[in-house]
Amino acid sequence: MTTKPQPQPGIMDIALYVSGESKVEGKTEVLKLSANENPYGFSDKAKEAYLRSAVNLHRYPNTDHAPLREAIAEIHGIDAGRIICGVGSDEVLQFIVHSYAGVGDEVIVTEHGFSMYPILARMVGATPVEVKEKTRVVDVDSILSAVTPKTRVVFIANPANPTGTMIGEDELYRLAKGLPRNVILVIDSAYAEFAEGYDGGKAIVNEFANVVMTRTFSKLHGLGGMRIGWGYAQREVIDVLNRVRQPFNLSETQMTVAAAAVRDTDFAERCVRENARWRDWLRNALVQMGVGCDESYANFVLARFSNPDEAAACNVALKADGIIVRPVGSYKLPNCLRITVGDEAACRRVIHVIATFKGIR
Repeated sequence: MTTKPQPQPGIMDIALYVSGESKVEGKTEVLKLSANENPYGFSDKAKEAYLRSAVNLHRYPNTDHAPLREAIAEIHGIDAGRIICGVGSDEVLQFIVHSYAGVGDEVIVTEHGFSMYPILARMVGATPVEVKEKTRVVDVDSILSAVTPKTRVVFIANPANPTGTMIGEDELYRLAKGLPRNVILVIDSAYAEFAEGYDGGKAIVNEFANVVMTRTFSKLHGLGGMRIGWGYAQREVIDVLNRVRQPFNLSETQMTVAAAAVRDTDFAERCVRENARWRDWLRNALVQMGVGCDESYANFVLARFSNPDEAAACNVALKADGIIVRPVGSYKLPNCLRITVGDEAACRRVIHVIATFKGIR
């Protein structure tokens, strides 16, 4: 007989999520490039909506998120009735595992995939099954060969975090078609807007009943502090997910600000354009210095150094200049640093420090 409360299976196997650093000892002016935040902040229209919402702080929000879902549907050309909103896309991912996986089940994740995926699996007592990637790119054949009768959910990020790589829509379609119909495929498209011509998996969701696309307002729209995300799937899946969603999970302020942000397409387009410009510049500058860097489809680049010691030493040099980037050893990439694409001044400062570190003039 136990003498104290016992957590559910899998809970104590969870390694706590560690966010990127935001401070450097002894530095008052820090350039934070560790969390893939929008260097241009957020839309003026979102700010105006935020201020207007203050008059309703004493009111409970609506529970169906209808105005926000309608705004998302209007801009993305999708059915508002097939959208679910959450406290960041993380909460939508949590709805999925709570609804479709449990003790004894398996959840497939990829070698360098987002670290929340195995945490979510263990949260419900399921076993995360890690499959290899192919030179830091999701490998559809590896995923399909890992499917067993116990598989319930497959998580992929496209574009991926922290690699910035992605697979094309043909490969996404092949993956969806190859999975058993009782397995949920989650296409985490947090960075979709930064990949030119990519719909985030929308067309695949429209064709397959077991696919969920998730999106966020934290990256392109610059609302990381507001914690707003959404998912899109067939209506039957959305109906299931809504049954585990808390009725008041989003405040009126969150919904009002997000609706204004998604409708400010001029701001979004400018951010995408500037990100593409300086992402390419940053990658090319790194490659010219002999630092490996795959083509990125997100708002960050993954700088690959010759070994973990060189990556750690470069990180120290960047910190000494007040620049914070993200070491990704926990993602099985110990020789890499993930660097958010900043504005022109930020990108030039990063390259100057790395060039100095490498002895390049």
